[in-house]
Amino acid sequence: MKRNRTIDYSIFLPSLLIVIAISIPFALYEKESLKLLQSIFDYIVDVFSWGYLWYGILLVVAGLYLSFSKYGKVVLGDPSEKPRFSLFEYASILIAMGIGSTIMRTGMLQWTSVANDPPAGVEPGSAEAILWGNAYSMFLWGFQVFAIFVLIAPAMGYILHVRKRPLLRISEACRVLFGDRFTDGIGGKVLDLLFLVSILTGAAVTLGLGAPIVTYNLSALIGVEVDFTMTIIVTLIWVFMFSVSAYLGVEKGIKRLSTFNMYLAALFGLFIVIVGPGVFILNYFSDSVSFLLSNYINLSLNTDSVHQGEASHVQSNTVFWFAYSATWAMLHSVFAAKISRGRTIKEMILTYFLAPTFMSWIATGILGGLGVHRYLVGDQSILQLVQEQERMSAIPEILQTLPWGGLAIVIFIIVSLIFLTTTLDSTTYTVAAYTSTRDMSKYEPPKMLRIVIAGVITTLALLLMRIGGLPPLEVISGLMGLPVILIQFILIYAAKRMMDEDRAWDSNVR
Repeated sequence: MKRNRTIDYSIFLPSLLIVIAISIPFALYEKESLKLLQSIFDYIVDVFSWGYLWYGILLVVAGLYLSFSKYGKVVLGDPSEKPRFSLFEYASILIAMGIGSTIMRTGMLQWTSVANDPPAGVEPGSAEAILWGNAYSMFLWGFQVFAIFVLIAPAMGYILHVRKRPLLRISEACRVLFGDRFTDGIGGKVLDLLFLVSILTGAAVTLGLGAPIVTYNLSALIGVEVDFTMTIIVTLIWVFMFSVSAYLGVEKGIKRLSTFNMYLAALFGLFIVIVGPGVFILNYFSDSVSFLLSNYINLSLNTDSVHQGEASHVQSNTVFWFAYSATWAMLHSVFAAKISRGRTIKEMILTYFLAPTFMSWIATGILGGLGVHRYLVGDQSILQLVQEQERMSAIPEILQTLPWGGLAIVIFIIVSLIFLTTTLDSTTYTVAAYTSTRDMSKYEPPKMLRIVIAGVITTLALLLMRIGGLPPLEVISGLMGLPVILIQFILIYAAKRMMDEDRAWDSNVR
């Protein structure tokens, strides 16, 4: 590898070619490939539901063990060094990366999927089904999913900030277990390719499927039908925003945008509570939390094994959600590791466990509560609307029922757009750091490399949006979580092994 190269083409180009090779048949035979992939996924739901559910539980247990054992006090970096960010800034960045714009969609509408297709024995559309709906939406943004996101981070943070390894890669974290020959050979390349393929496909899906969150609200606001031209315009504005943010870096771009959006999202939530059905929202939030806590074990481990027929939405979607989250696990952990210099392992894990969960539950309570209220008072037949039309079109329908409904839609668009931006600027920054040949323990990834990565993701997403292939790619992205699960447990052990070798709980603590 030449020294003047800023990007490792030996892993970047093959991963890009693999993604393109996967995408071409999806685009040419979208319906057929989606049917095939969906049948594979349905088989996994039937056979491995129990495995995915226990996988989430085991990662929560592993996270608590690393946090409250002797390993939790290990500092990622120089023990005398202050954390890179304040706790609020740090939590804001992790929230923006962890939940992104998806919470704006699931918070408002996830309850409808459960109300229409509740767990076995519950009548669709009933009061119990509605309680299941919001409680389940909160469960999706609970401890299991954030454990999936963060449990690779201790190993990645340790090799970067303590052992000062120059390359921020999954293969480097496995060196302690598999040795130099594996890490520097084919085995290491396979691990790094898996990371890049999963992230490039996931980023393309996020970019392609995230646009409707904005376009359908914009359509309702200005009275213009959603078409590909509008989608292109919104996507290009979004691409410009996340490219600039990624170019500016963590301090000047990602941090400022994340913290600003926390304030804006909080104001938006207060606006809905004050001008909307505030008392009902607060009551329904309390009921949802109570129902969730009462049924948390049931949601975490129930597979409906004694009930005949097709899996309910709760059962099948939980498996898909954990599988899809596993696809993003390496990205979240690599990014969390990069920004956690000066934090202890306990601080890193618990912040990721608690901050996004708290934010998600509040958002679900407010947005879901507004939607449920409009359904109960008969303003709109929301359960029918989400089945008969594009789901995203239900969001402006709900927001328009508020006083100053137009203002509510504008704020919703801005918050969603910034959340979309903070998801993909973090993605772009992380992929650039992963593929860079610079010493990531000392430097930031090259700015132009971040722009190149943004351009690659954008081009791939726009092509698939135009010619088809995004829905099958979303399913394949979820299926790619299977090998990631094995890597997660390997890297949890690798983190423990490295800290044991270095006796880090004695030498690298405050």
